[in-house]
Amino acid sequence: MFKFLKDKVKGALDKINQKVEDEVPEEETEVIEEVIEDTPKLNKEEINEVAEAPKKGIVGKIKHSFSTKKINDSKFDELFFELEMALLENNVALEVIDKIKKDLKEDIVDKPIKRGEISKKILESLRSSIESLFDVGTIDILQEVKKKLDKPYVICFIGVNGAGKTTTIAKFANMLKNEKLNVLMVAGDTWRAASIQQLEEHGSKLKVKVIKHNYGSDPAAVAFDGIKSARANNIDVVLIDTAGRQHSNKDLMRELEKIIRIAKPDLNIFVGESTTGNDCVLQVQQFGDVVEVSGIILTKADVDEKGGAAVSMGYVTGKPILFLGKGQGYEDLEVFDKQSVMDSLGI
Repeated sequence: MFKFLKDKVKGALDKINQKVEDEVPEEETEVIEEVIEDTPKLNKEEINEVAEAPKKGIVGKIKHSFSTKKINDSKFDELFFELEMALLENNVALEVIDKIKKDLKEDIVDKPIKRGEISKKILESLRSSIESLFDVGTIDILQEVKKKLDKPYVICFIGVNGAGKTTTIAKFANMLKNEKLNVLMVAGDTWRAASIQQLEEHGSKLKVKVIKHNYGSDPAAVAFDGIKSARANNIDVVLIDTAGRQHSNKDLMRELEKIIRIAKPDLNIFVGESTTGNDCVLQVQQFGDVVEVSGIILTKADVDEKGGAAVSMGYVTGKPILFLGKGQGYEDLEVFDKQSVMDSLGI
């Protein structure tokens, strides 16, 4: 993950640095420092009084200058174009690019920067800007499950077709079982062929009960029965699978609204493909117009070399990325960690 983005960003920064060195003229910045010698220990106010007093030989001044470079507005826009193209090529959302540009501009434009430290300054600003993209909070699901007194804790998984919801639910069930929690899965996708069998196969392997109805049944009714069964059997967590749907399908979106209204889940988790980039960001926003999205799981993160969705998602949607799906094994669900993202980006 992030391989292409990392390489592109590094290449853009190298070009920016070279252009600055070649094209931005140097300036001499003079620094004057006051040096107080041969004086007893004074407090801050006394030192100020001495510094402002007529010269009596106890206050000396030294001057030194060093070469700096200043980047003006027009030059910044020209330089940022390199970085902007690198980010766009790797599916980073326009809103995120605008934010990064604004942050860099505030840190760099018309500020004297020592020669040879341009790259360092840009990198520091870029790091700070990208880190702030992930400041949308998070949800400690295990903690939330354990502290809820009125069991079960209900999680509904939503998203478009083919994003990997059913496999993700199985991974999630495995994670919860490893934490000694009782889990029940609900086959709420009563539309896609073989969806119920797929969830049952996972349930059989994981030794997790699956509540199902026939194909074509009302998924809200399946969810209701699943929660009822969980209450009767002292189950900790209910995981509801739902049919993949496009936001433009009004009938299916109304059906999703009904599932949420009946099940009253504690969390609605959007499952999306990391490799779809900005499309995935847009999907979260569109689903959020219909139902409350609590958090996000990005699947296929192991084959996403660009990483634009992971960088953009939280900032644009205001919803935290909770987990990354990597691989097809039940253990291949990784808690999202912004520091690991920064490390992967090499920033």
